Amino acid sequence: MTHGKIANVDLVKQVNSAAVYRLIDHAGPISRVRIAELSHLAPASVTKITRALLEHGLIQELAHQASTGGRRAISLATVTQPFYLISVKLGREELRLTLYNLAGDEFGRRLLPFPSREAANLLAALHRHIDDFMQAFGSGKQIIAVAVIMPGLTDAQHGQVVYHPSYPLAGVPLAAQLGHQLKLPVFIGNDTRAQALAEHYFGASADCLDSVLIRVHHGVGAGIITEGRIFKSQGRDVAEIGHIHVDPLGERCDCGNVGCLETMVADKALLRQAGRMLAQGYRSTLTTETLSIHALCRAAAEGDHLALTILRRAAERLGQALAIVVNLFNPQRVLLSGALCEAEDIVFPIINQAISHQSLPGFHQGQPVMRARFQHDQTIGGLALVKRALLEGELLQRILEKKS
Repeated sequence: MTHGKIANVDLVKQVNSAAVYRLIDHAGPISRVRIAELSHLAPASVTKITRALLEHGLIQELAHQASTGGRRAISLATVTQPFYLISVKLGREELRLTLYNLAGDEFGRRLLPFPSREAANLLAALHRHIDDFMQAFGSGKQIIAVAVIMPGLTDAQHGQVVYHPSYPLAGVPLAAQLGHQLKLPVFIGNDTRAQALAEHYFGASADCLDSVLIRVHHGVGAGIITEGRIFKSQGRDVAEIGHIHVDPLGERCDCGNVGCLETMVADKALLRQAGRMLAQGYRSTLTTETLSIHALCRAAAEGDHLALTILRRAAERLGQALAIVVNLFNPQRVLLSGALCEAEDIVFPIINQAISHQSLPGFHQGQPVMRARFQHDQTIGGLALVKRALLEGELLQRILEKKS
């Protein structure tokens, strides 16, 4: 019974501190009086929480607000510059590391080859690379967390990898093991879902509570934001839009099914289609030697018939799938990320037409598909995971429990 009471007290502290911190982050500069009004917390509780936040340097007092009678209120705002994090992208045979502060400024970046190997050696190498990077770029800086994002499936709630396409990490409690070695909180997540969160916090959907990001690359993934939170099921990844079944006579997918969306619109699928058409004698400025997704998009922009045929067909399929997503979630904004954005003038109108014709009129809201802001920053999602951990209280409470 005692343990339950302590847990409940700790949870209440975390929830209340997070509520105050979120208000300051979202609405700051804001007074303590206004925080109490919006949070429905007692003024004494707000004063106690803000005192702790000030003592740990997480917020600051700014110039006095204009008086409305009585004592003038002091406004509060969050502090981001002195706090740093390391974001790690555990990709396909490569490792990307970036040092950010909470404002999103970069202070170091590294790209390394990272071949697959047995799980224990893999984890040892990952720890070594993060530690080396921390020594090289983070010396003397207040690093508060590490985030690891990756393709595949994760269970962020338990810090476990469910599936990674390149590494034998299924079932590995990656967050706990790395956290123990690095002596830092570690958060893990799927790279596409994390990018959707980054777009919501800092990017093209920052003015929306509900949005969808579709990322087309090796596969096709989605990140869904509902009421400002990433959509998950019991802490695990969802929205594997690439495995929507769209063609019963289609090609076999890596997941084992036939005719999945990603077998038709993912980068490797488009290149496979182009290669077949070239082998069959279709005329094109492309050649098998120069074929790449970027070359395909450039050729389409220049009017190449083969490239145009492939991209238009892909845009139709993608638009059909996005219409389903719009009907399910009614987002305020739909974002697209990936090389297809290089052929935006060709692809986007077709996708928008499909959404307009195949989703409910009140749902697509006349909002065209937009290009995601973070097309080329592959580690930005880690910053979003850390910010979420602050706003929701998990990381915030760990910082507050540290002695100054």
